[in-house]
Amino acid sequence: MSMNKTSAERLESIFAVQKSYFAQNTSPTIEQRKADLTKLKALILDYKDQIIAAASEDFGHRAQNDTLIADIGPSLQFVNYSLKNLKSWMKPSKRHAGLMLTPAKVEVHYQPKGVIGIIVPWNFPIGLALVPLITAISAGNTAMLKMSEFTPAVNRVLREMLAKGFEEKQVSIIEGEVEIASRFSELSFDHIVFTGSTMVGKHVMKAASKNLTPVTLELGGKSPTVIDPDFDITDAVERILYSKSLNAGQICVAPDYVLLPRNKVNEFIQAYKAYFKKLYPQGLASKDYSSVINQRQYARLKSVVEDAKAKGAQIHTIDSTSFDDAQHRMTPHIITDTTEDMLVLQEELFGPVLPVIPYDDISDALEYINARPRPLALYLMSHNSTIQNSVIHQTHSGGVCINDSLVHVAAEDAPFGGIGPSGTGHYHGEEGFKSLSHAKTVLTRGKYNFTKLMHPPYNGFIKRMVLKVMTK
Repeated sequence: MSMNKTSAERLESIFAVQKSYFAQNTSPTIEQRKADLTKLKALILDYKDQIIAAASEDFGHRAQNDTLIADIGPSLQFVNYSLKNLKSWMKPSKRHAGLMLTPAKVEVHYQPKGVIGIIVPWNFPIGLALVPLITAISAGNTAMLKMSEFTPAVNRVLREMLAKGFEEKQVSIIEGEVEIASRFSELSFDHIVFTGSTMVGKHVMKAASKNLTPVTLELGGKSPTVIDPDFDITDAVERILYSKSLNAGQICVAPDYVLLPRNKVNEFIQAYKAYFKKLYPQGLASKDYSSVINQRQYARLKSVVEDAKAKGAQIHTIDSTSFDDAQHRMTPHIITDTTEDMLVLQEELFGPVLPVIPYDDISDALEYINARPRPLALYLMSHNSTIQNSVIHQTHSGGVCINDSLVHVAAEDAPFGGIGPSGTGHYHGEEGFKSLSHAKTVLTRGKYNFTKLMHPPYNGFIKRMVLKVMTK
């Protein structure tokens, strides 16, 4: 456990300090915001090697490129994107007053909300701390980041890094276990951004509701992948496997299960094994393949596999050595012959376990998806435009990625978020900036009081005409 664990009293004190600071700095200029973003980018670059080492320390082994590709790279690119677009985001948008209010000028101003609470998960503890922080800074807010208790090394490095560029009254790192996490959610933040499980997300939303605090929840769920009957299976595997192997599959938008034609199941399994061996030739010993975060998550994943096996499923591993208990590492486990009573079809897997579910007609696949909670992502392998349109318009998910997987999350200029049990709200792109800003309508009249035309008594010709026009 980190020596920097935050006490309840310290948590309240930091929150009060940030509230006080924001009250004196309610509208940071674009120059101030850009300076803070530029400073943050320089810090990320300066601490890059320390961040990589810390992430690997927390995971037991985390591939260097997993941290570069999924944490550091997206954070740096999002700073660049925000710097480029900040001026247009901050500019008030002009709106039409409408006939009833003419003449008048109507604008929407995007105003900082205040103190933002960011609850960071363990699977991407750098990117999922920094990207929401970048959004909070862009929108002119202060931020408190509640880090995961499972990533003490990363927490230590981020605390040191951020302290070099920001005073605690503007950006602070909070550490602690369940009690501190609960108290954090109960603070009267001006907005909370939470990334994590659906179960914990419900607790966060309930706690936030006591203060009417708005929330952005990025949760997850079981994200399906559909392979159409005419799509080449080897090609499909190459578009799926890396997304399921990055960070050992510990990703909220990783493919959770595959729906494919019944006669192609065996071909899929063989192609999956072959391509994994090509990407990670040393199997469990491959330096490019990450460990499961800790023994607790490792034991959970093993129990899911064992539950499926005990209930009659077939387990397909890459080779005979598929587990390393000492290092909490495991290679992919493809599960076939599944039934609904198995945990593998009930829980978000969040690791290198992949159920494969056959269908006889692609309409059956869509029906299967629609009968279940709405996922964070949906992947389709198809070059058929009719099938593509069917998936886009006949299913609900946070996002859709066609003929690839995972990469849609990196689209900087588009919103990312869930729907229903997979989340609510967005924190990427312009939508993220607006989520952490208050859209304030400002209506301005001139010297003459035209509203008097609507005041009683309504016995004059002009007032009668105004009422007539208003009610057309």
